[in-house]
Amino acid sequence: MCRNIKTLHNFEPPAMDDEIRASALQFVRKLSGFSHPSKANQAAFEQAVEQVTASARELLASLVTTAPPRDRSTEAAKARARSATRFSDARP
Repeated sequence: MCRNIKTLHNFEPPAMDDEIRASALQFVRKLSGFSHPSKANQAAFEQAVEQVTASARELLASLVTTAPPRDRSTEAAKARARSATRFSDARP
């Protein structure tokens, strides 16, 4: 999976529209192989992004969980710690 696509389910506050669209854009870029489509493909690319955004929004609205909502700052700190460990200068 593309590393830039982040989990959006079960956060407080819930995912914003711009976060959902950004993940849809990353998905369509990965799927199409284009980071910036040509003018000939621009309309199809934008339509795909809008459709994936709508599907993602619908999915997030319909998911159910009993787990407590995750905190964005806590999850960001965990990600920074994983990154620091992964990319530290101390290699075995």
